[in-house]
Amino acid sequence: MSTNFSTNPATVDPEAVRRHQLEIVGKACASWFLWLAGLSMVNSLLASSGVGLRFIFGLGITQLIDSFAHEAGSTSMLLTLFINACIAGIFVLFWFFAKQGHKWAFLVGMGLYVIDGLILLPGGLWLDAAFHLWVLYRLYQGYTILSRFLAAQQVQAAATGGPILPQ
Repeated sequence: MSTNFSTNPATVDPEAVRRHQLEIVGKACASWFLWLAGLSMVNSLLASSGVGLRFIFGLGITQLIDSFAHEAGSTSMLLTLFINACIAGIFVLFWFFAKQGHKWAFLVGMGLYVIDGLILLPGGLWLDAAFHLWVLYRLYQGYTILSRFLAAQQVQAAATGGPILPQ
């Protein structure tokens, strides 16, 4: 999905520059999935170590699992870390597919993240829920930018006589 640019400013195609910028911003927005996975695991490690510290960044479901494990005792901590790693792994997959240009990864990931945010509300974790809204906004930006990027690719393919790929 990369574009080669000429060093001569007179031959730079402004449309190619725009497509390249859309691609970069779309991939940056997809990286939120990776941050969520990583910070959720940091929170889980902090919870299992008994430090009593956590960050507002992460997934609500892993916080819920961590609190159940804390009540169950230390014997369930390894299982808890494994379950949380599997959940984080799902968000790593969303990151992988979203940065590859799959719009479904943004949509499904955002849907699961909305559900995850709703888990926070009964516990009164308002700051965490507000952060969820910010991340959802950034993921939505990534989805819309990816949509524009794919549409620009379709236009270019049609103009150059290349194959038109379905979205």
